[in-house]
Amino acid sequence: MEQQASGNIPEWSVSELSGALKRTLEDAYGQVRVRGELGKVTVHASGHVYLDIKDEKSSLSSVIWRGNVSRLRFRPEMGLEVIATGKITTFAGQSRYQLVIDTMEPAGEGALLAQLEERKRRLAAEGLFDEDRKQLLPFLPQVIGVVTSPTGAVIRDILHRLADRFPRHVLVWPVRVQGETCAEEVTRAIEGFNALPVQGPLPRPDVLIIARGGGSIEDLWGFNDERVVRAASQSMIPLIAAIGHETDWSLLDLAADRRAPTPTGAAEMVVPVRSELMMRVGDDARRLQASVLRLLERRRADLRSVSRALPDPSDLLAGARQRLDLAATRLNGGLSRGAQRHRNRLVEVSRRLARHAPLARVQATRARLDGVVQRLAAAKAAQLRAERKLIIDHQQRLNDMMARTRQTVRMHLQRRQERLDHVGQLLTSLSYQGVLARGYVLVLDETGQPLNSAGQVRPAADYRLRFADGEAQVVGKASTGPDLTTDRQTR
Repeated sequence: MEQQASGNIPEWSVSELSGALKRTLEDAYGQVRVRGELGKVTVHASGHVYLDIKDEKSSLSSVIWRGNVSRLRFRPEMGLEVIATGKITTFAGQSRYQLVIDTMEPAGEGALLAQLEERKRRLAAEGLFDEDRKQLLPFLPQVIGVVTSPTGAVIRDILHRLADRFPRHVLVWPVRVQGETCAEEVTRAIEGFNALPVQGPLPRPDVLIIARGGGSIEDLWGFNDERVVRAASQSMIPLIAAIGHETDWSLLDLAADRRAPTPTGAAEMVVPVRSELMMRVGDDARRLQASVLRLLERRRADLRSVSRALPDPSDLLAGARQRLDLAATRLNGGLSRGAQRHRNRLVEVSRRLARHAPLARVQATRARLDGVVQRLAAAKAAQLRAERKLIIDHQQRLNDMMARTRQTVRMHLQRRQERLDHVGQLLTSLSYQGVLARGYVLVLDETGQPLNSAGQVRPAADYRLRFADGEAQVVGKASTGPDLTTDRQTR
């Protein structure tokens, strides 16, 4: 019976069973809303987001396709409480079910505030909100960059306030101030203004204003994005944040160089009131002119006091004039005394010259010259004698050296001759002629080469026999034998 019962159960393939389960779940749970805390969040390279929604007891695997990710108003993060809307389906590849999320929103304002506080602590720990990073605003910027919506009332308020206070050149970078793309567009605007060249065709702003009207925390959430905060902290252009009303705040307010309570307040921070500035400049000019006049008047009074303290010029010259007259009076007597003194000196010199007449000085000089000539002659004779003796000594030394040289050469030649005789005797004893003199014969072939063995003798060949006292020629004949012809050559 059991075998028959089991045989009535239909058979399923794995794919058929997986498909049936998928249809059952999708029909039963085609649209559900799930509230829970986000667990592990993974952003795939394809753009899809895989995450877990959990509570105290269970965990639900979920996925957000790339097309739906771009429509989210916030970035999914671990620990955030959310409400997700989608459908339950299965993933046959791993035999599990999952929630395909169409939309997702934070579960109440408290969750967003908790996420905001956590992000604030993390960015503050990196030093993005430190006061030493803040830049000073320029006093009167030439170009003002505004990042806001081009169609809202914010830009009109800013332009109206700038026109009232001090008209400036304004560049507007249009962005969405809420929604999914708000953070990305604001980040690109900050980085784009900073990337403009200083002397480029489009002027680079001297200060930036990021402005938006008031709204809820969800509306302002794009200005709490980490990308916006980092772009603001890295901006080389001073930046003013004017987000919401005075009671609203965002992380951009903390990262900006200045925070304005309203967009209109930001315009008031950027430029002064032109009329007030002109009035202040006029007051400063009048005070400066008055100060210069007072200074000139003081200098004139000082000059008059100093001029009264100075003596009269005629009094200053009176003493010098009197001294000049006294010197002129003394000059006449001094000239007479000087002339008489020089005259007396000339007479004395004339007397001395008479005692030293030129003729007497010539005779005395001639006598001194004669004595010098005699001494020079005697010295020259003595020098000649010394040089002659020196020459004789050198000649004697030269003769001795030549005699020793000749003796040395004779002895050297004698030794060379003895050595040559010895070598000649040795050559004679080792010469082949000495061997021939002892009775030996040298046999030469037709070319004059000596024969060293009997194997080199050929019949009917001509040979020459060299003896000690001459040579003999042997003419080879095949029939009658060799014919000996004597060619005696005396050596």
